Amino acid sequence: MGAEFKLAHQQITQGPQHHFFGYIGQSLTTPWSGDGRYILSLRTSFHDRMPEPGEPADIVLIDTQQDHRVTQVDRSRAWNFQQGTMFYWHPKAADTQFFFNDRDPETNDIFTVLYDIKQGKRLREYRFDDLSIANGGVSPTGEFFLAINYGRMAKLRPVTGYPGATDHTNGAGAPDSDGIFRVDIESGKAKLLVSFQQLKQLLNDRHSDIENVGFYINHSLCNRDGTHVYFYARARYGDKTMSINVPCSVRTDGTGLKSHEYIGGHPEWDEGTVVIGAKEDRQVCYDIERQAIVGQIGTETIIPKPGGDVSLSSNPDWFVCGYSTSDRKHNQYVVYRRSDGAYARSGLFSRGPYQRGVLRIDPAPRWNRDQTAVLLPALTADGTRQLQLLTIETKTDP
Repeated sequence: MGAEFKLAHQQITQGPQHHFFGYIGQSLTTPWSGDGRYILSLRTSFHDRMPEPGEPADIVLIDTQQDHRVTQVDRSRAWNFQQGTMFYWHPKAADTQFFFNDRDPETNDIFTVLYDIKQGKRLREYRFDDLSIANGGVSPTGEFFLAINYGRMAKLRPVTGYPGATDHTNGAGAPDSDGIFRVDIESGKAKLLVSFQQLKQLLNDRHSDIENVGFYINHSLCNRDGTHVYFYARARYGDKTMSINVPCSVRTDGTGLKSHEYIGGHPEWDEGTVVIGAKEDRQVCYDIERQAIVGQIGTETIIPKPGGDVSLSSNPDWFVCGYSTSDRKHNQYVVYRRSDGAYARSGLFSRGPYQRGVLRIDPAPRWNRDQTAVLLPALTADGTRQLQLLTIETKTDP
């Protein structure tokens, strides 16, 4: 058995402004630049309501070599408190380039930006005629990103949308012109991989009210090889934001669309075609090609709430699961080493009053690049949202 370890905690940002990274469950996503120097973050002056269309958040870099000094580099008008602005360091230029989402202040169309910190400017904006779509997941190969309609989500599931963003589908339940797009990073061309109409046909036999629902996409995850996409086909019916909630997958060339048994929680990719999720009280590994559970991470005692927010390190030996306490007032984390079963549990991190709804503070853990630390959010004693580090420390004999 390997050396035991413990978790040390450090708060790295301070008020009075709020700092947060956002989304979880994205294959190999990390807030750290390729050289490990900078951590990406959003900074806002409020956190007790959703943003209006004209209210940007600051995009800042936190310098790990300069006592976590915060420097603003740009601003985004396309963000929310759960997902942030879908930050991704460009896999082919991770030392200096990253993606984020933004909106046109005049048209409210959503688009994705590629920014270079060395040049100090936007290298490209991925805009499309008659489409208001933006990054929902960058392929770890660095060749393309998946794009979805955040204006549609603002109406159907507000926690994941951008308020007031343009939706060119005009409220259609299952349009054949919208769904998940593949955007080539080099050429900038967009291709529709799977449409809502295809999803409606795929799920037609499983749901009786399918003619009346409004479809949307959550968790568009590209696997580590860039060959498959795993996502949740969801739909709203009346006040039920997830009247349909079905895991699906498709190859990144648009073939092989299929639905799967329900594997819950916020999903994460393991290696190959294996997805990590929750089944009953277990943290399971599910192979989308075999359509079968092929393994388990930890035990029900080690990971008591496998339906929480999970993240797998790049190597991929280290696993972290963040979950809310029974009273929902705090988040807690368990870090697990798969090679030998060693684990450690964190202390409690306050969620304050933001326990449910569009403002909630999800656990949202994210690994650094050498799997020695995890970035996470919390409400601090001064009532602000701030970024925290859990650092792995090897135990030594006294």
